[in-house]
Amino acid sequence: MHVPAEVSAAAGEAAVLPCTFTHPHRHYDGPLTAIWRAGEAYAGPQVFRCAAARGSELCQTALSLHGRFRLLGNPRRNDLSLRVERLALADDGRYFCRVEFAGDVHDRYESRHGIRLRVTAAPRIVNLSVLPGPAHSFRALCTAEGEPPPVLDWSGPALGNGSAAVPGPGQGQGHGHQVTAELPALVHDGRYTCTASNSLGRAEASVYLFRFHGASRASALALPLGALGLKALLLLGVLAARAVARRRPEHPVAQDSPPRPQAQESNYENLSQMSPRDPPAATCLP
Repeated sequence: MHVPAEVSAAAGEAAVLPCTFTHPHRHYDGPLTAIWRAGEAYAGPQVFRCAAARGSELCQTALSLHGRFRLLGNPRRNDLSLRVERLALADDGRYFCRVEFAGDVHDRYESRHGIRLRVTAAPRIVNLSVLPGPAHSFRALCTAEGEPPPVLDWSGPALGNGSAAVPGPGQGQGHGHQVTAELPALVHDGRYTCTASNSLGRAEASVYLFRFHGASRASALALPLGALGLKALLLLGVLAARAVARRRPEHPVAQDSPPRPQAQESNYENLSQMSPRDPPAATCLP
């Protein structure tokens, strides 16, 4: 089995995995089967399989995972090359070609080391979350994906504590394409921006934090602006008007009845703004 060590292609494009072979038969026109596996030789899941009948050069496809795998080579000509369409970061990994001749159970051959398919991608921010913290504070999480894995940075008003990196969800599953950076405390009102960058590009997402203080209660609003534009500003105006209205008591309070203390309340809404080339996404947390 003859395969290259590595093939590289960008996400969204196609890749060709070359594979040729030799066998001890001087001439073979009996039934044969061509197979491609992912992840592990001999035992990994099949992503493609086709079979050719005796005397036929047509290899009829029996399995093509998600319809994205297509045989380019001709097994009768000792060529099992495979084309993978619409690459995604999840396709990154190792692939193994195999050919089986009918008859002898030992007349089957598979590449031992396989081909490493490396899928590259510019950064994309997949989640921007604002979460409640201790003592009515807030913290922010930014998750991005890309290959090479992107570097995440936070910027914001009077940002002195920087960003604290934590493992991304994809890292715990054997794929290092996702990384997460946490901003432990959003201390000041204003705009906080998460920037993801690698050698192929960069992406940004921002969140604005505003706190409104009424006579006896306080609330906070966290939302991204920019792409939301006028709609976000109108929403901000409505919330400000509601905060002002809360200051006016609906009924007069008697002098001998002290006002009842009310528990502090924090409300936040969290949306995600993507880069201009990505569709906007929204995340709402209770």
